[in-house]
This record gives sequence, structure tokens and C-alpha cells, in this order.
Amino acid sequence: MSEPPDGDDARPLREGEREPPQPDPELLNRLDPDRAGAELRAADRARRPPATPASRQPPAGPPGTPLPSPVIDTRPYRWIIGIFGLVLVVGISIYQFATNGVGTTGVPPGQRLHYFAAPLANTNLNGDPNLDPPCTLARHDPRALNICLIARSRPLVLTFFVIGSGECEAQVDALQQLSARFAPGSVQFAAVAVHASHSATAALIRSRHWTIPVAYDRDGSVGGLYGVAVCPMVELAYRGGTVKDRLIGDQWQTAAELEPRVQALLRGQPVSK
Repeated sequence: MSEPPDGDDARPLREGEREPPQPDPELLNRLDPDRAGAELRAADRARRPPATPASRQPPAGPPGTPLPSPVIDTRPYRWIIGIFGLVLVVGISIYQFATNGVGTTGVPPGQRLHYFAAPLANTNLNGDPNLDPPCTLARHDPRALNICLIARSRPLVLTFFVIGSGECEAQVDALQQLSARFAPGSVQFAAVAVHASHSATAALIRSRHWTIPVAYDRDGSVGGLYGVAVCPMVELAYRGGTVKDRLIGDQWQTAAELEPRVQALLRGQPVSK
């Protein structure tokens, strides 16, 4: 006869009666809805890969497409980039000035003038300058300022100016005053208005009572030929066209400052062979 089970509800087994089977603990767990649900959720989390934050997820693309590199936001660094660019430009400008100075403007002493012919503003000749002018009287138009012909016959004092700049126009006033202090034919004074129209140059000649030859450089080609970047600028050349002095700056605006240089030009004129 079998032993009776423990417990308050235990009763003796009758002859031939079997002990009832005990429930499986795992089965009891699965039959508990709350516990079973928690176990399913834990198992699902274990099967999932770690989540990536949405802000860091790369954009989806076709299969096999390589992932793009992350974009760097440069907005916080724009002011640094701007300052660097400004410093670079200033540095290059300083280097060019220290290397070349004003040597890139005008024709330096010892070199020959650049020849050209430009329309005189007090005539009816219209057009752009000729940078390869004829150097013979037979082909010369008297309505043009022909530097080649002038340089062949006498010393030349040539200035370049911009209409509307008082300092540059004062330079032409100084040449006008000097023209009355030297014997006719001993030296030629002349001026060129760079990037100027015929009418504007003619009006300025009348208002300032200039009688020396004044040409206008309508398309700026003469200014480019001489590298006119500043004014006042004066070229003093011997007969034959070789430059003796190139004077740049406001200190040469007056006839008193220029006159000794013109006298030295005439005294130092090489003897023609």
C-alpha cells in the first residue's frame, strides 16, 4: 500500500487507486498570462540588435550603395575662414609692393618710352589710340599726339591723369605753367587723359585754359601700356625717347618742384650723333 501524500487535503488511497500526477512547473509558468507575456517580451528584446538614434542613422540608399561620409557643419567657422582670406590678400599685396614697388607703373629711367598716337581733345579727331603709330611726318595726322615723332625731335615731359581727380589735374596745371618758362621747341610738354571721352576732356581743357597738347585715351589702352595705377605720374625723356626720370606722387604737383628736373633733363641731353 502506498504512502499518503502530505497536505491538509490528503486522503488515504483506496486499494487499486493511483496517486494523481503532479503538474509540470514550466507548464504552470506558461499558463500564467502575466509571467508568460513578460518572458516573451524579454526574449524579443534579446533577439533585436542595438537601436541606433534616429539623428545618427545614415540615409537609406539602394543595395550596395556605400554610406556617405558625415557632413561637417562649417557655419561656426565661417568668420575664421573670412579672416584667413583677408589676411592672405593683404599679405600678397604687401609682398608684391615690397618686391616691385612702383616699378610696375610707368617706364623706369634708362628705358625707352612706349610709343603711341592718341587723338587730341581740342580737335575733331575721334577714335581710340594707336599703339603702333607711324613715325613719319608723311603718315602723321596732326590731330593726334604722336609720341614717336615728338621723341625724335626734342625732349619730352609727359603726364597721365584722370578726369575728376584734383591732384592729377593739378599736375597738368604745373606742366602748363612750365611750358611758358622754357624756350619754344626746347622741350615738349604733353598730357593724356586715361579712360576719358572726347567731350569731357575737351571741356576740361577749356575750363582750365590748357594750351599744351592734351590727348584722350578713350579705351584705356595707353594707360594699360604704361601701367598707370596712380597719378600724378610724369615721364621725363631725352630726345630719342630714353627716360631720364619717372616722377610719381603729390610732391610733383607744382611747377616749382618740377622745374629743376626739367632743367636737368635739358642739361643732361645726350649729344646726338
